[in-house]
Amino acid sequence: MTKLKTWHKYRRMMDPYFFGYGSLVNIKTHIYEDPRPARLSGWRRVWRRTEVRDMAFLTIVPDATTELKGLIAKVPNADWRALDEREYGYDRLAASDQVSHDHHPELEVAIYSIPQSTSHAPTDQHPILLSYLDVVLQGYLHVYGQEGVHHFMTTTEGWATPILNDRAAPHYPRAQMLSSDETALVDHHLRAVNARIFDAA
Repeated sequence: MTKLKTWHKYRRMMDPYFFGYGSLVNIKTHIYEDPRPARLSGWRRVWRRTEVRDMAFLTIVPDATTELKGLIAKVPNADWRALDEREYGYDRLAASDQVSHDHHPELEVAIYSIPQSTSHAPTDQHPILLSYLDVVLQGYLHVYGQEGVHHFMTTTEGWATPILNDRAAPHYPRAQMLSSDETALVDHHLRAVNARIFDAA
């Protein structure tokens, strides 16, 4: 068997990976193996809403000038069903050429993005869940340290979106416990962007 045929056979055997840029960076929220830091070029992160979700969530939109830090992890046997269900309302897009990582250079990588046709600006009736944001920033802190949290904040648009303080009774199904230091770090960065936070009724 030639080296080329051997390589193509090996590539077909490799599991694909996803690139996470929000809650998927927090490995406490999923069981996907081989998580490792990665970067995505050509996209920027924004807060948006859709008709199928009551709250504002993170998505990405094309932007040639931006590079996002995130995380890749393996999708065994290319079985995307569970992840597609978690990311309902998003399209899964091929992004192998836009993701840099320390894995094999021919690794297949996908990203999730809300389609432009169903993506809308958040409103006061569609706030960001603080329990969701806590999960995202905890993930970035654990993977990238405080610099990673700062990078997330500065590469994300839409901080005028109101934030619902649901920490006492989280609405986000994958909410995590934060330490007092982690909570203080989140609150510090929200003050820095003049976030509008209101308490749950």
